[in-house]
Amino acid sequence: MADLKRTALVLGATGGIGGELARRLSAQGWQVRALHRNPEALPVRNKGFDWRRGDAMSACDVAMAADGMALIVHAVNPPGYRDWDRLVLPMIDNTIAAARRSGARIVLPGTVYNFGPDAFPLPTEASAQRPVTRKGRIRVELEARLRAAAEEGVRSLVVRAGDFFGPNSGSNWFSGAMLKPGKPVRTITYPGAEGIGHQWAYIPDVAETIVRLIEREDALDKFAVFHMKGHWDDDGTRMLGAIRHVIGRPAKVRPFPWWALPLLSKFSVLLSELREMRYLWQTPIHMDNARLIRILGAEPHTAWNEAVDATLRSMGCIPDRVAKDATDEAAP
Repeated sequence: MADLKRTALVLGATGGIGGELARRLSAQGWQVRALHRNPEALPVRNKGFDWRRGDAMSACDVAMAADGMALIVHAVNPPGYRDWDRLVLPMIDNTIAAARRSGARIVLPGTVYNFGPDAFPLPTEASAQRPVTRKGRIRVELEARLRAAAEEGVRSLVVRAGDFFGPNSGSNWFSGAMLKPGKPVRTITYPGAEGIGHQWAYIPDVAETIVRLIEREDALDKFAVFHMKGHWDDDGTRMLGAIRHVIGRPAKVRPFPWWALPLLSKFSVLLSELREMRYLWQTPIHMDNARLIRILGAEPHTAWNEAVDATLRSMGCIPDRVAKDATDEAAP
């Protein structure tokens, strides 16, 4: 690692995982460059980053921003799940072209969407990828392009994790379906079936894992893929218990209204995408992190209550003045 320039371009630095990665890289002494269509208009902008005006859909913009970079973090996605089929693959093509020119390694935060039910319940990095959703098929093609580029010398790192939650995490199941941002927690809408396990990923842990892997460049393949264990809820009660512990009072749990999505999804891209992902809540999926452990020795893991507390505070669901000790693990 001593010979690697510590310079990184982050695409998606205003997003949940992209922003967290940018901050952690900066804290580790990396010079962070961030690409944004209009950085001057951002209400909050990290002054420690080198902000460049540009669009991830512009091959020229990405190539210019990536000049001199040792790393390109590809954490940019179309907002609100819109136009995935039109935007996602051209953006990764632009990143690959820029990495080919600069010699940078590409970092892609991955998901479980690559896998269909035939790979469950314990998919490994080598499991067959036969997704049953449109978004999953795009994810598979996205990684396939990185794998093909690796054969031409373009290095990449993919870290697949479960459903994101955490501070400033954007749109996800936790903040977009289970709870209402800006409101005290009275009711939790839970998408899963009773007794079915679910895999969560706390964004700061994901970012820390990726940064530690980046620092092990000598141990990474040209196309390196790792799975995280994350926060494994073996029967669907662990997350609910952590939320109740953090808010310090009971909260009613009601089932997610899957029955209404066929109608509502006609009017909402987000709901249409959520409908496709139902299979991930009907079967326990627990990605195996054995390969990650062999490289790092341990996976970064924030205690359940601490992670949920930070997430709820970021969402405005509990006031900072009502501080509660969230360091103990919640009872399963």
